[in-house]
Amino acid sequence: MAFFRSRRGVDPELPRDDRGFGSFDDYIYDLAPRNKRVTLVLANSNPHQDALREIFESEQEGVETAISPRSLEAERVDAPIEVRLFTGRRVSGVVGSVPRGLESVIDETLRRLDGSGKKARIPARVEKRREGYRVVLLMGSLK
Repeated sequence: MAFFRSRRGVDPELPRDDRGFGSFDDYIYDLAPRNKRVTLVLANSNPHQDALREIFESEQEGVETAISPRSLEAERVDAPIEVRLFTGRRVSGVVGSVPRGLESVIDETLRRLDGSGKKARIPARVEKRREGYRVVLLMGSLK
């Protein structure tokens, strides 16, 4: 029983309903998803609602992330990892960022995909929620 739960992924500069969600408890020792139901909700999606609405209304299947690796300078200042979506023929603008503290999960997933010879893209879906459109990364589908 944990008395003090760590609050990973909390960025106090973002609105409470736009901080994203994910947990290290969903991953095993090598940061691989624990099961096929593991998801990660992107943070900072409020400024990109128009682009997300367009993707959601197009009802395209096979939406994937297009994440570029962080440069050494971005790594040094701990810049957030910005996420774009690949919708088949085109890449959208930035639609959110990885929640604070969970950057290592994304980095390791992209490294694992690249090492196995697969495209370095994580399956995703856009959902309409009470607070707006959100991007959900389907991390478990890569297990």
